[in-house]
Amino acid sequence: MRCPYCGHAVTSVIDSRLSQESNTIRRRRECESCKRRFTTLESADLSFPRVIKSDKSTESFSKDKIKNGVELSLEKRQISYDDLEETLNSIYNQCLSFSDKDIPSSEIGKIVMAELLKLDHVAYLRFASVYLNFDDMASFRNVIKVLEKDLSPEMKKKQINLLDDEDG
Repeated sequence: MRCPYCGHAVTSVIDSRLSQESNTIRRRRECESCKRRFTTLESADLSFPRVIKSDKSTESFSKDKIKNGVELSLEKRQISYDDLEETLNSIYNQCLSFSDKDIPSSEIGKIVMAELLKLDHVAYLRFASVYLNFDDMASFRNVIKVLEKDLSPEMKKKQINLLDDEDG
């Protein structure tokens, strides 16, 4: 590794540590010539599949596009940064492990919805309303009823009721 300050070709590693997510190695280096120190980050160069859009055109996989969509659905929700990162990493890893070299955008949408369902039902509903292209209130009600019916006991404690009971 060349020194970014003087360009000398020989540097030594003083310290190496795994990042918190354990997918990046942080190395502290020192130049043998000018003695200045700098940090490098090392991670695997992973190749994401190409995305097949609904019109059959393809585009490069965009982590930013997924992150923006998830963050938009989580806007003003009390979700920790760690939970967000864990959800995004799970989505990315599932997309990386897709068996084909191309992944349909519909499959990415299903993966995102499944992860949001585990994280926050309001965010799930927001994302679903766009992804599933809800046309009317009945579509919302149907999804909400299914969500509330399928809630586990621990999720019932964490989530507020989205619809009042019809009985009163």
